[in-house]
Amino acid sequence: MMAALLVALGAAVGAPLRYLTDQAIRARHDSVFPWGTMTVNVTGSLLLGFLVGLPANDAILLLAGTGFCGALTSYSTFSYETLRLVQIRAWPVAAASVLANLVAGIGAAFAGVALAQAIVG
Repeated sequence: MMAALLVALGAAVGAPLRYLTDQAIRARHDSVFPWGTMTVNVTGSLLLGFLVGLPANDAILLLAGTGFCGALTSYSTFSYETLRLVQIRAWPVAAASVLANLVAGIGAAFAGVALAQAIVG
């Protein structure tokens, strides 16, 4: 029961932050490219990599990793936005979004682990 509460608390912060970040970025960029979703996905990947690179702490991983990062990042929105780009025949943008999210997200996760290990030693 405590694990579910920690996940819910983290998600209660991560989900609104994802929404607000996406809206703030959309307001500043007049582009069909989904910059807001990419930003939260890469940021969440970096943070999750960092958390995983630290010495294990189940409570922090549940709260910040599963809850916060899980709600901050959005595979469903990424998938939906890619589908919408394909539907409007914006193939190059869709392909760029998929490639950028995958490369930057995985790279950010590796960078987060490396940063945590550099700090911890």
